[in-house]
Amino acid sequence: MRRTLTAAAAATLLFTAAGGAAAAPAARHVPGPAATLHAPSAASHHGGLRSLAALSAERLATGDLVAAAKWGTGGPIDDPAREQQVLDAVAEQARQLGADPGATVRVFRDQIEANKIVQRGLHRLWAADPTKAPTERPDLNEVRKEINRINTALVQALAATPQARSAPSCHPRLTAAAVRVRHEHHLDTLHTLALARSLRSVCATAD
Repeated sequence: MRRTLTAAAAATLLFTAAGGAAAAPAARHVPGPAATLHAPSAASHHGGLRSLAALSAERLATGDLVAAAKWGTGGPIDDPAREQQVLDAVAEQARQLGADPGATVRVFRDQIEANKIVQRGLHRLWAADPTKAPTERPDLNEVRKEINRINTALVQALAATPQARSAPSCHPRLTAAAVRVRHEHHLDTLHTLALARSLRSVCATAD
């Protein structure tokens, strides 16, 4: 984990320096890239990492919906049983694709923690200013269907990018991709920090 802390910190600094933004994006479909067996070019490296950053931002947007679904119910943000179901499912999907289940699970642990950063941040905001709290409660089962769809696309993207994620250039390329996604999705500070957290284990290179 330590090998990626510097990259995450650098990404956060870049995001913060890039300027302000508004709310998190609405979830939209971003298809997972197809796997390639050929030596990828620098452009394909960058494109694969950008897909991972974009899908991570898309997944973070569901954190707003989950937070709204749980708001006022007294339900906990942490859900170990659901989290384990997700990790077991993505590990099996990775095995079916011939990808590394352990690496996939590490990335998804970060995705889950990033989603909880969004949920906790929004609950603090709404508690401090009830006028900003949601007035409708999304169906959590429907939200989870969307999360499952994004999870599948993320597993496919991870399976398609082993060379990009193990390349020495992974950290700077991932940071650049995340900065671009941050601008495109107009992420606010909360979601920007969560995006950096979600990408912590994407690069497999050692310090």
